[in-house]
Amino acid sequence: MVRLPLTPDEIERGQRLGALMRRARGERSMLTVALDAGVSPETLRKIESGRVATPAFPTIAAIAEVLGLSLDAVWVEISEPAVVGAEVARSLAS
Repeated sequence: MVRLPLTPDEIERGQRLGALMRRARGERSMLTVALDAGVSPETLRKIESGRVATPAFPTIAAIAEVLGLSLDAVWVEISEPAVVGAEVARSLAS
């Protein structure tokens, strides 16, 4: 199976995800967080550095749980402003 190249938007979203994970981890050890989430430290390092721009959903969910982040908060943080604005407008219209 050939993986298609990532779009600039996907790369940027991956960078925002990595920055969020780094901020949420704070002073905690990368090793401890990774092991608590059931992922390898190298996987967490790649996500935090933006080298893995599209990690698997279960991986994101496991790390977010360890970091005390809701998946809704993760989505809001990594989404493009236009996407978030449209979602907020839709929810206000309901």
